Amino acid sequence: MTAKPAQRAAQLRDLLHHHAHLYYVLDAPELPDAEYDKLFQELQALEAAHPELQTPDSPTQRVIGAVLPGLTPVRHVVPMLSITTETDTTEGGAIAFDARVRRELGLKEGDAPVDYNAELKFDGLAINLRYENGVLVQAATRGDGETGEDVTHNVRTIGQIPLRLKGTPADLPPVLEVRGEVYMRRDAFEALNERQRAKGERTFVNPRNTAAGAIRQLDSRQARDKPLSFYAYGLGEVQGWAQPPTQSGLLDALAGLGIPVNDLRDVAAG
Repeated sequence: MTAKPAQRAAQLRDLLHHHAHLYYVLDAPELPDAEYDKLFQELQALEAAHPELQTPDSPTQRVIGAVLPGLTPVRHVVPMLSITTETDTTEGGAIAFDARVRRELGLKEGDAPVDYNAELKFDGLAINLRYENGVLVQAATRGDGETGEDVTHNVRTIGQIPLRLKGTPADLPPVLEVRGEVYMRRDAFEALNERQRAKGERTFVNPRNTAAGAIRQLDSRQARDKPLSFYAYGLGEVQGWAQPPTQSGLLDALAGLGIPVNDLRDVAAG
């Protein structure tokens, strides 16, 4: 094989990743759908003619594969712990929460206020995305916090989730586990049910159960046909990457790698 097909395949992968990020994450497409499809089909044809050119991060790997016989257990290197829910949403609840945090940090009354990163909580299914040298190699559910299920085949169908992180290979960490929530927007859920009614098929009860159910299917067509979204909020195992010291800094760093994070967030003191 000459170098030309390999060079063209690499160029096409870069182009398709770039435009997918603009479309799915930034909501700022620069390329008409028909032009994107032409590039995608060209890459498909190249990989069919030269199977050795196919890579795990190729955009063609979002295409549906065979139905799996079952979901494989995944042992989390770093446990996926649940978060503490604050049920008192009054001002008094916020004051009590701040007091508890200050106690656990060992802060005294005269010490500086704690900076909090205020961000939205999404109701969906917690997912751990494992990237090795910048390439998505595994996606797993939270499960019981210690052991989840491998749902890589379904997560690959979610356009917002990058198959390859942004950055040069030398700058990408050997291992980076990104944790976040797969969910379904309310407007996307309503549109999905409208399509179900138009086809005379059953409607879904709520967005959370619909998203969680789609991710745990053995047939990835069930996930592909659902309008799923993703936002990152944390980390699992990390090797060879300097973690930002704050939550807001972490979200900014993840966004720089091409991972979707929610923009409706702010840092509040005290």
